[in-house]
Amino acid sequence: MVRGAHQADRGVASSLRCDLLRNAGRGDCLTGQTMPHPAGAAPPSTWKQRRRKAVKNTGRWVTRNLAAFLGKQSLVGDLPVIETALFPHLQVFVDNFQTIRGEAETILKHRDAIPAFHDVSPDQHKISTGKNWRTFILYGFGERLEKNCTQAPFTAKLLSEVPHLQTAWFSILSPGYHIRPHRGVSKGILRAHLGLIIPKDAEKCRIRVGDVIKVWRPGEIFVFDDTYEHEVWNDTDEERVILLFDFDRPMRALGRAVNNSFIRLMKLTAFYQEPKKNMANFEARFEAAAKRYNDNLEKMSHED
Repeated sequence: MVRGAHQADRGVASSLRCDLLRNAGRGDCLTGQTMPHPAGAAPPSTWKQRRRKAVKNTGRWVTRNLAAFLGKQSLVGDLPVIETALFPHLQVFVDNFQTIRGEAETILKHRDAIPAFHDVSPDQHKISTGKNWRTFILYGFGERLEKNCTQAPFTAKLLSEVPHLQTAWFSILSPGYHIRPHRGVSKGILRAHLGLIIPKDAEKCRIRVGDVIKVWRPGEIFVFDDTYEHEVWNDTDEERVILLFDFDRPMRALGRAVNNSFIRLMKLTAFYQEPKKNMANFEARFEAAAKRYNDNLEKMSHED
């Protein structure tokens, strides 16, 4: 009887699996052939979109529930903007900001080859539109983009010495653009902003983090928790360029372990996989654009 019951259960499970495969348009479970999509049923692309939305909603739920725990595990408090003095290793960026700015200015010569944020990470389409927010990425999800880093070797070297670096890019904001309110993914990660090319009327180019307003200044750096709601305004007619980078929040051992597990799970999702593929594509495009520019300069110098 028990054996028969187990066989029946397996039969029911097998039948259910076949039904799910057919409904998803993946094929017949016996022949392996693709089945025609049932009339009126959602196409596979719609199922993929629904699955992606479900993953994002689950991620938000996990993030909200983890936030309070990770905040209590923090060794540097849990405020929207965190005292920079708690991170003495960041002083080297302030001391060398002019060199960093020089590398950013060289990269900006190929502005058209720098992708918009949502071109790299489609999940950002609500806060990044047109070509108003461009991102030249040096590190993505803890991985160094070698070709991009060769375009800014000094900056990349300094970034490589930041403990537990996660992400780093030159963030380029167009005149008059507003980045609507949004929140980051994990309280286990903190974000630093180093001012590089800042509009003359700096007070009109600002960021709100929670209830704190910060204004960028050339050569100044500040650290904040981007899981607090934040938004950005550039109410000037000039471009704003900063170096933005994320690193692990100093936490107790349990907090570090939980956050590391969360980040590893994130890397299995489209939230990570899709930008990873896009970063490689845009990295190759920029390298080609820079090469064409340099080749043209060399050609012009020979003609002179």
